[in-house]
Amino acid sequence: MEGIEHRIVNVNGINMHVAEKGQGPVILFLHGFPELWYSWRHQIVALASLGYRAVAPDLRGYGDTDAPASPDSYTSLLVVGDLVALLDAIASDQDKVFVVGHDWGAIMAWHLCLFRPDRVKALVNMSVVFSPRNPKRKPLESLRALLGNDYYICRFQELGDIEAEFAQCGAAAVLKEFFTFRTPGPLYMPKGKGIVPSSVLPSWLSEEDINYYVSKYEKTGFTAPVNYYRNLDRNWELTAPWTGTQIKVPVKFIIGDLDLTYHAPGTKDFIHKGGLKKHVPFLEELIVMEGVGHFIHEERPDEINQHIHDFFQKF
Repeated sequence: MEGIEHRIVNVNGINMHVAEKGQGPVILFLHGFPELWYSWRHQIVALASLGYRAVAPDLRGYGDTDAPASPDSYTSLLVVGDLVALLDAIASDQDKVFVVGHDWGAIMAWHLCLFRPDRVKALVNMSVVFSPRNPKRKPLESLRALLGNDYYICRFQELGDIEAEFAQCGAAAVLKEFFTFRTPGPLYMPKGKGIVPSSVLPSWLSEEDINYYVSKYEKTGFTAPVNYYRNLDRNWELTAPWTGTQIKVPVKFIIGDLDLTYHAPGTKDFIHKGGLKKHVPFLEELIVMEGVGHFIHEERPDEINQHIHDFFQKF
């Protein structure tokens, strides 16, 4: 972690915390839920040592970045607006940058490439496939029909509901529940059941790591991060003009075979039977890593660092 510099940058009307290290072509790292810039710690150090400038912000609502109060403040248009403004502020000398995303960070990376392909040199995305907009059906309607109201994304919809449950359990229990989840299938959170996290942390996650996450989530709470999920239908409405638009940047996609997202209904077929390639025509590499769960870049950092380096050095 030595040598990682931290600063606050004013972007798009909010103050954004950024961790960075190294000199050279910029790699923008975008974290997911319930993560922070910190989940890229292994990548920042490794890629900086390979001649890149690794930049990892806390996305809006996370960690030391501002968290606007309104739930409507977490659409993909606003988050991508933050990222474009960040690049303007810290990398004005580079027309295009490399991007790496995971989970919600992957969704925002897809949207960055959808809205502003002129800013992205190449993308390594993890865990969440590009989801082409279905003009006939809103996302939440589809999720409820497929997975029911106890599915975690459906449980996240009611303002204040899941936050109250999380507050009762405590930030440490909530974070451990997500970080240790390895069931290759949907995550259900029935109302009132509470959380009983695994008492044993995986080898790739230390108590020190958990303590860092807890220190930030205890300060900020979970409302802003959960608000991303509350904007699924809003994003669907706002992205209507991009219906049918392909992702036109070079892409490498990586997913773990134990990742809950890999086992979401229809995802395997979409990945392996040409659906992803149809919507992401410059998909150059597709990697399914064996024996790996959702937090792939933390669980197998050395392999992921190698995958990122191997792909980006082509450009």
